[in-house]
Amino acid sequence: MNAWDHVPPPEDQTEAISASLARQRVAPVPESDKEKYNAKPAKYWDNFYKTNADNFFRDRKWLHLEFPDLLAAAQSDAGDITICEIGCGAGNTAFPLLSANKNPKLMIRAFDYSSHAVKLVQANSLYHDPPVGSIQAAVWDLSCENSLPPGVAPESVDIVVLVFVLSALHPDEWEKAVRNIHRMLKPGGVVLLRDYGRHDLTQLRFKSGRLLDDNFYIRGDKTRVYFFELDELALIFTGTRPTSAQKTCNTVQIVEESQDDSHNDSVTLSAHLGSHSDHISKDLPPSPGVEIHPSLLKPHVPYLPHPPFSIEQLGVDRRLLVNRKRQLKMYRVWVQGKFRKCPVD
Repeated sequence: MNAWDHVPPPEDQTEAISASLARQRVAPVPESDKEKYNAKPAKYWDNFYKTNADNFFRDRKWLHLEFPDLLAAAQSDAGDITICEIGCGAGNTAFPLLSANKNPKLMIRAFDYSSHAVKLVQANSLYHDPPVGSIQAAVWDLSCENSLPPGVAPESVDIVVLVFVLSALHPDEWEKAVRNIHRMLKPGGVVLLRDYGRHDLTQLRFKSGRLLDDNFYIRGDKTRVYFFELDELALIFTGTRPTSAQKTCNTVQIVEESQDDSHNDSVTLSAHLGSHSDHISKDLPPSPGVEIHPSLLKPHVPYLPHPPFSIEQLGVDRRLLVNRKRQLKMYRVWVQGKFRKCPVD
């Protein structure tokens, strides 16, 4: 079954969203426990990768379809290009890109604040003998104040890849993360981002005692996750809300679902996506009632030029997963963006 629906989720989903959020807000994470989860988040990701190694996430072979910049960088005549993947995990993005690479001058830099994740990357056979191009991995925390990864000079990176990364940071850390990204990128360099969208199935499934902050949760394995609105991503990277013309939403696709997990990052679905030129999309209407995290509404010290980035792509990917065996309909929501570093006059 593979059908399209040109409308948002039906009214019964709206009711389910309201009920889930109300239930979560009644019993959030106790204040006494919040500091424990926020103080050393890398520790919990270390435990995650020690438990799951490189077996949990499938390789993201769909990335070149979603982000043509990656495909272009891997062409034999692309020249000197540095791609920095932040939050590399076990290499599920870096290694598919390296395997498909034809560019001998492509350098992939892979970073994660989980030391065990980096060890998994470094243990991969492709890491030691890539067919074409090169790769280096190291431990680095994107949320550190005024920090660059080991071996990365200012304005030396062409592409930064953030796949389900910002959602793992505390909202108070977003500004520091963007400053670090801006510093490493060349003028005109791009950020390619995909992450969890507001009211995704996994957000609504959280039980009592999991809500850390507005739309910010702690999973059973103690890793954190935030669920974004498009307006929030625009505020993070540009400092202003997007216009309605800058935001797009694909039609809601119905996809047969065969597996389910709390860390699902769309790898089982993205094979259905195809390139963006194949999508039927439409402008989203203005959304004055969108809930924006308070950290994005506070006055900020202008550490960066304004705007630091321009929006080249900003969209929502909504899907209805149908699990016939369990007789379930599950709505998935992801956000995706491409942001280009603005040149300084």
